[in-house]
Amino acid sequence: MIVCSCNVLSDGDVKACLRPGPECPRTPAQVYRCLGCSPNCGRCVRTIRSIMDKALADAASEALHVCNKGCCPIALERAAAEPTL
Repeated sequence: MIVCSCNVLSDGDVKACLRPGPECPRTPAQVYRCLGCSPNCGRCVRTIRSIMDKALADAASEALHVCNKGCCPIALERAAAEPTL
């Protein structure tokens, strides 16, 4: 989905910038810089912030998840993704 029509940025472009670590953008302005552009009209800033908040919350949730019983959706999803030998 296109979130910035001025720069033709998609939600996937925004998510691709959000990698764990110190270089991860923490503001929409940093996302623009990561993608090599700058905001023009600014109407997309709220949407970019929303995408960032959700992606970072999801990453934090997965990092904190320690269930090893296989009873919850995250554990089941991880088990399904693991290759079988």
